[in-house]
Amino acid sequence: MRVRERERERELEVVEMEWWVVWWWTAAVMVVAAASRAAPARGGEVTYDGRSLIIDGQRKLLFSGSIHYPRSTPEMWPSLIAKGKEGGLDVIQTYVFWNLHEPQPGQYDFSGRNDLVKFIKEIQAQGLYACLRIGPYIEGEWNYGGLPFWLHDVPGIVYRSDNEPFKFYMQNFTTKIVNLMKSEGLYASQGGPIILSQIENEYQNVEAAFHEKGPSYVQWAAKMAVDLQTGVPWIMCKQTDAPDPVINTCNGMRCGETFGGPNSPNKPSMWTENWTSFYQVFGGEPYIRSAEDIAFHVALFVAKKGIYINYYMYHGGTNFGRTSSAYVITGYYDQAPLDEYGLYREPKWSHLKELHAAIKLCSTPLLQGEQKNFSLGNLQQAYVFQGSGCAAFLVNNDGNNTATVQFQNRSFELLPKSISIIPDCETVTFNSAKSTRSNERITTSTKTLDSVDGWDEYRDVILNFLDTSLESNTLLEHMNTTKDKSDYLWYTFRFQQNSSCIKPVLHIESSGHVVHAFTNNIYAGAAHGNHDVKTFTFENPIQLSDGMNNISLLSVMVGLLDSGAYLERRFAGLTMVEIQCNGIVSYNFTNYTWGYQVGLMGEKLQIYMEQNLDKVKWSKANFSAQEPLTWHKIEFDAPLGNDPVTLNLSTMGKGEVWVNGQSIGRYWVSFHTSKGNPSQTLYHVPRAFLKTSRNLLVLFEEIGGDPLHISVDTVSVTNLQDHIPHNHFLQ
Repeated sequence: MRVRERERERELEVVEMEWWVVWWWTAAVMVVAAASRAAPARGGEVTYDGRSLIIDGQRKLLFSGSIHYPRSTPEMWPSLIAKGKEGGLDVIQTYVFWNLHEPQPGQYDFSGRNDLVKFIKEIQAQGLYACLRIGPYIEGEWNYGGLPFWLHDVPGIVYRSDNEPFKFYMQNFTTKIVNLMKSEGLYASQGGPIILSQIENEYQNVEAAFHEKGPSYVQWAAKMAVDLQTGVPWIMCKQTDAPDPVINTCNGMRCGETFGGPNSPNKPSMWTENWTSFYQVFGGEPYIRSAEDIAFHVALFVAKKGIYINYYMYHGGTNFGRTSSAYVITGYYDQAPLDEYGLYREPKWSHLKELHAAIKLCSTPLLQGEQKNFSLGNLQQAYVFQGSGCAAFLVNNDGNNTATVQFQNRSFELLPKSISIIPDCETVTFNSAKSTRSNERITTSTKTLDSVDGWDEYRDVILNFLDTSLESNTLLEHMNTTKDKSDYLWYTFRFQQNSSCIKPVLHIESSGHVVHAFTNNIYAGAAHGNHDVKTFTFENPIQLSDGMNNISLLSVMVGLLDSGAYLERRFAGLTMVEIQCNGIVSYNFTNYTWGYQVGLMGEKLQIYMEQNLDKVKWSKANFSAQEPLTWHKIEFDAPLGNDPVTLNLSTMGKGEVWVNGQSIGRYWVSFHTSKGNPSQTLYHVPRAFLKTSRNLLVLFEEIGGDPLHISVDTVSVTNLQDHIPHNHFLQ
């Protein structure tokens, strides 16, 4: 049966492969090629009406892609932007990361991966526009939603509400970014590439929680932004009450079905986040969204007069260091059209490229013609634009069956759950359900770090009560104590046990992410929560000594939360500590004299930096005894060539890894998914972090792990399958 179906498809291809069809596709390719040779983007006046954005007097239908500058390196930016442009993008969209740029009040950092100006200028140099989502709250699976933690200590502050302390600092940072862009001439009104800015982010999700302070905050934020006079429109995503002239936009996977539309007939229909997959958490499986599903919903949104579609993410990249939010893995949106390493993810990249070319052939009737839509069947519909040409989108909403419909006195065969795009109302140039390219990502091991003599180790200090300087008579909240300077917080106490305590069991309840327990410096085990269940319990037998006993509990966060109302009130860390004897609670230490220390000794001394290695005494690694809280170091040479480099940490447990002093991010290989697999084993090492030889690799391992089987790998993709565009002409 399948053979006969393939033969019939080939016959249809030959019949439909008329010379004028080829001409249409050639025209589309020529349009894309011409765009790729365009001069640097020059803006002009940016206005809008109910039909579209208008740039320098011209109506625009725009495709955009999110690429976040700190989730890659400056050396990667030109290639990522170029691949976006090659894929048919007109705009690059990025958040602005407040906690990176203002780590302390009034102290700013725009260097290295934080060089926002350089990133925007690279977009301009490649002839594209930019959308700057200032926020400055961004969520984005980014630590604390992009808010700097020092805000937590501002007296009387309530984040993201009509609250004077918060508004003061938010306005200050927003103004800082706007003035920086103005000083570099980067707004379109100055001839630069920035055509849109965003204030706030998905605020309607929390607006009701602030009662009367929510709507008034929306009004204030909109007015504050508009008064900064950027000369380009402002947007608010997922904000149906966005005040004029701010444009409300849609976020989600199916905005062609879910978006209620602009809140004014004078605003265009815009989609700021079309999720190309979904972020992944430790312990979670990857979410795979098909290229066909993305294309269907883009085409549907355009058919319903959508004029701006942004892919979130087009390239996700890497959450370096401690930048990811709670439980989010280091690799971000690896299933995007460009994967974590910036390699083509097929068929997504090519299928969307062809979609963009087909829709651009419809630009004139889409932007100038009159739309009408009508039924072609029970689950089939036509959207037709006429005036200065004719373009049609034929929709089959039946997910199981092919449908044959009549349109313009012709018969069209629509594949299940698909949209056929007809730029001249006669000939199909693209069908959303047909993608033909595919590729495979290949990991090649270049070196296994299996030299026993090459590894050194340092076991971090296990803190006891007498070692600490901070004391309290209760359990302190984790985040407010660490100020997000470290993932780690020691909770310690000492007590004289009653000799009648038989079979002691340590019972801990925590709203943190992980806890490691030590009794008299002996490891007693660990427990952790997960992304969906925020609290957990540790309960293990322990051994107590006659006389004084030291209990040392290491609470660990894996990123701070990034969303929700009243972030400043959230609680993490230990909430109850007991020692049970004979199954009965004999000692409750919740309200007791505790000693605390923020961070680890190795962190404090920064022993992951080459210049600080001598600050501790390293010893030759003893792999027969895998001890917790151990630092490991070794040197390695960079792989030859230009392929992206990754560390295979599949034999490790949980911790953080540095190369030449640069943090590659957190790893948590021991946290398996429901299918019994690690969520992530490969950790990206950008080429910009590497030297030719003698690269210093340092890992901090919380549990144990086996460094001897770490490998340095390169990543590549197979050659793309030959692509025959006329496959998309099938009706």
